[in-house]
Amino acid sequence: MHNLIAFFRRFRIFLLFVLLQIFALSTYFTYLNFPRFQYLTSSAIVTGKLLEIENSITKYWNLGENNKKLQEENIRLRNENVQSFIKIDDKTVKINDTTFHHQYEYIPCQVINATTNKRNNFFTLNIGSLQGIKRGMGVFSDAGVIGVIHTTSKHYAVVKSVLTENINIDVILKSSGAFGLLKWKGRDARMGTISGISNDMKVKKGTKVITRGGSTIFPKGMLVGYVSSYKQIEGKPLWDITIRFSEDYRKVQNAYVIKNLLKEEQDKLEETIPGE
Repeated sequence: MHNLIAFFRRFRIFLLFVLLQIFALSTYFTYLNFPRFQYLTSSAIVTGKLLEIENSITKYWNLGENNKKLQEENIRLRNENVQSFIKIDDKTVKINDTTFHHQYEYIPCQVINATTNKRNNFFTLNIGSLQGIKRGMGVFSDAGVIGVIHTTSKHYAVVKSVLTENINIDVILKSSGAFGLLKWKGRDARMGTISGISNDMKVKKGTKVITRGGSTIFPKGMLVGYVSSYKQIEGKPLWDITIRFSEDYRKVQNAYVIKNLLKEEQDKLEETIPGE
């Protein structure tokens, strides 16, 4: 107690000064509108910045969960899209269970490993045979076609990437309806080529390139890329068409595997076609 009294006696002038300053500032901000407004505004700005930082941190930690919810929503919308159904009655356009049969389902996944700098590249997915994944299923992302399932284990699947020597995906030039095969020459991960289109077909730079949908792998209309340039192949009545892929395969994180519910039926029927 003696020490406390001695402390107050020693610093009584300084303590009195602090009390008077607090009193003066409180009176100043209470009775003068402009300084009080400036004080409150500054306080609001600081608080807002702190809330922005907190929100950014929260969004970062919730990014995985948000991506999962976004994938689920994309699947729901794709399952409701007409392209996921096959029409069985030409007399009506109403979409219901008796008019359309559901043909495609989509299974969400993440890319956990990939290559893009080799002649034949791959993606590894975090789903496998336990989720119903089989060889020959198509794979795509929100931006475009990725490739075809090559091998599977219980928990993983390896995708034969579009950036592969013999990918051969059936595609169409949307503006003209001309169709050919998607190929990759092994140079640029952003650029591919289309072979097999006759040079009497009209081709325009910027034309959208989509999947043809004739095989059991991809439904018709999935985005592949855009025509970047074209020229006639010397000595052949064909175009040499270069396209820019819609997907940057160096950055793929989320993907979907396509399950064609009518694949077995189509395969069995096509097996009956007599050979040449």
